[in-house]
Amino acid sequence: MSNVLRRAALVGAMTGISRLAGLVREQLMAHAFGTGLAKSAFDVAFRIPNLFRRLFGEGALSAAFIPVYTETREREGPEAANQLAGRIAGLLIATLSLLTALGILLALALQWQLPADSRWSAILPLLRIMLPYAPLICLAALAMGILNALKHFAMPALAPVFLNLVWIVALVAVCPWLPNDPFIRIRVVAWAVLVAGVIQIGVQVPALRHRGVPLRPAFDWRGDARVARILRLMAPMALGAGLVQINVCVDGVLAMWAAPWGPSALEYAERLVYLPMGIVGNAFATVLLPTMSSHATAKDHAGMRETLERALRNVAVIMAPMAIGLTVLALPVVTLIYRLGNGAFQAESAIQTARALAGYAPGLLVFSLYKAITPAFYALQDTRTPMRVGVFGVVLNFSLNVLFVVTWPAGWKHMGIAVATVLTSIVNCVTLAVVLRRRIGAPRLAPFARVCGAALVAALVMGVAAVFAERAAMDYLAPRLALKLAQVLSVSGAIAVGALLYGALIRLFCPFATAELLDDLRHRKRA
Repeated sequence: MSNVLRRAALVGAMTGISRLAGLVREQLMAHAFGTGLAKSAFDVAFRIPNLFRRLFGEGALSAAFIPVYTETREREGPEAANQLAGRIAGLLIATLSLLTALGILLALALQWQLPADSRWSAILPLLRIMLPYAPLICLAALAMGILNALKHFAMPALAPVFLNLVWIVALVAVCPWLPNDPFIRIRVVAWAVLVAGVIQIGVQVPALRHRGVPLRPAFDWRGDARVARILRLMAPMALGAGLVQINVCVDGVLAMWAAPWGPSALEYAERLVYLPMGIVGNAFATVLLPTMSSHATAKDHAGMRETLERALRNVAVIMAPMAIGLTVLALPVVTLIYRLGNGAFQAESAIQTARALAGYAPGLLVFSLYKAITPAFYALQDTRTPMRVGVFGVVLNFSLNVLFVVTWPAGWKHMGIAVATVLTSIVNCVTLAVVLRRRIGAPRLAPFARVCGAALVAALVMGVAAVFAERAAMDYLAPRLALKLAQVLSVSGAIAVGALLYGALIRLFCPFATAELLDDLRHRKRA
């Protein structure tokens, strides 16, 4: 387990760099576009290529590909594994290029039918530009999967940072020279996304070649039993992931229906949630899949149980304070990060985004636990169970979204979309945990509930203290210092107070899990 934590820490560090760059990118987007229609249209359009990324890239395909690739390499050798990777790359290129072309034609047809002044017509030009990003990012995700299967995690985790860097360059070096029209400038950002897709593939090629993987696309996949096996594993997961991602796109449409600023407020809030998610949740998910795949190949269910339960305890202790902290400090954090000078993001945008963040943030713990549990199913080459649970979750989430958008008051409807996502994730996570326990005897729910409960109680006490600390510090510092400096010091002080209090309480309430986490961290340092 110390190897898992060490590798998760490496992935978390690399992903953390990417998430921080993404946060800077969103700060610049907030300054340039605020929560205006141009930003919301961009966010809705960008969800479409991301749907393909989750469906054919780092989601369904990677989860189906890594166990089969690992098994092929161990049993048949590197040459057979490279052949398999090349055929999957060829299949991706052929399939996604066709879907991208059809999507562009459909977007053109819809554009001709909509009035020029419709808020929906602002989405389609951006969608036409960014659709080719889908095959590019899916090939990049395949490269990430191969490197992860070879136990190389740094470059795959770092590759997404190039999207953010190209995006930032477009905002800083190109947009200021253009007319002060947000709809013109946002198209430049869309083209930057496309360029970044090419770069994310290119930066991983040297790491692949260094490990003897040329990744040459091959189009002779027909008749390859391994490709067919990957597709069989992928099909139910792709259906589940596809429904989930379609639901994400529908969320954007519902948010746009609720208010023109709804999608952008949700996107800014998601960015703050994704930062700790990338450092912890995604890092554990990335490392656990190949680790559990090795256990499953050796039919070592005891090793899987030990790895999973220890990972879940680590996640609970780490993520509980982040979830509560972001919830209770939503408005101060949003104001500090996004409200910069005289940009387009001002007080109203801050309130809209803080409401969305308060809806999303409690789900941080659940999202991370879900990402730690699902690799166990994929390692067992069971993609149907997560798919079935996911289909139920899609129906539940869509129903809650519509209910909340219709019934919640104006100004709060977009928060209902965030809350629906969290509630659905809780149901999905508990269901998968119960099914997995019947399968391999883990995770044991009662011991984990004690650890998670203790972490949440400690985090709630921490949250109350952090709120009072932030308000007291801001009341004292605001009349004496520049406003932004006062915000930095008051939020930082509240986080420091909360961290110290949580550290003391979690050691008191849950000494075993705390000692376990510290022991894993010490092993990481020695390694």
